[in-house]
Amino acid sequence: MQPTNPKSEIRNPKSTYAIIVAGGSGSRMQSALPKQFIELCDEPVLMHTIRAFYNSQSSPQIILALHGSYHELWTQLCAKHNFTIPHKIITGGQTRFHSIKNAIYSIADDDVLIAVHDAVRPLVSADIINEAYVCAAENGTAVTAVKSRDSIRQVKDNGSVSLNRDSIYLVQTPQTFQSAILKKAYEQPYTDTFTDDASVVEQSGVAITLIEGSYSNIKITFPEDIIIAEALINKKSHQR
Repeated sequence: MQPTNPKSEIRNPKSTYAIIVAGGSGSRMQSALPKQFIELCDEPVLMHTIRAFYNSQSSPQIILALHGSYHELWTQLCAKHNFTIPHKIITGGQTRFHSIKNAIYSIADDDVLIAVHDAVRPLVSADIINEAYVCAAENGTAVTAVKSRDSIRQVKDNGSVSLNRDSIYLVQTPQTFQSAILKKAYEQPYTDTFTDDASVVEQSGVAITLIEGSYSNIKITFPEDIIIAEALINKKSHQR
């Protein structure tokens, strides 16, 4: 993967949107509160994520796909934290696939760029966000990924085999697409083989372009991830 220089002044000629998917239940966080609402440096994780896109050079219009039962809680949290970044809320579906489909079809504009991002990846950088839109404008797709740092083994039959880790990439978000490609892909019937947007788009016959992600772009899944994320945020603030 050879991303273009993220510090360049290239701007996308197309309008940009960001769909933030917030459907997590919080079960693996050992918390009754869904993980997107857990506080990270005195603010819900989701607010950090939305702000990352809002502050990026691309300045996309933000759509939050959120389960209907949490709309009132989110409104209360926004009031409590004086969170006023503009965003549109749509009701999430039964699965991630259906939530994203609802969000995609709430976008009336044609020929735009749409990034889909996990609500619980609050540390995504502006450089990655901007590079994803630039790459999608040029190639139709841009899926963020990092090389595996660990040795990889695949369970096979009654044993396991070693795989070449240099050819293994761990997929992250944002995953960014030209809107026509994404809308066509989401016309397909749902199957449980769809693990992310890249798999949906690929199934529709479109090749996936990978761009370089970051090992700091972690997904908040387990309790220790909050500790790691806070350490990374504090380190970044001290470097300013």
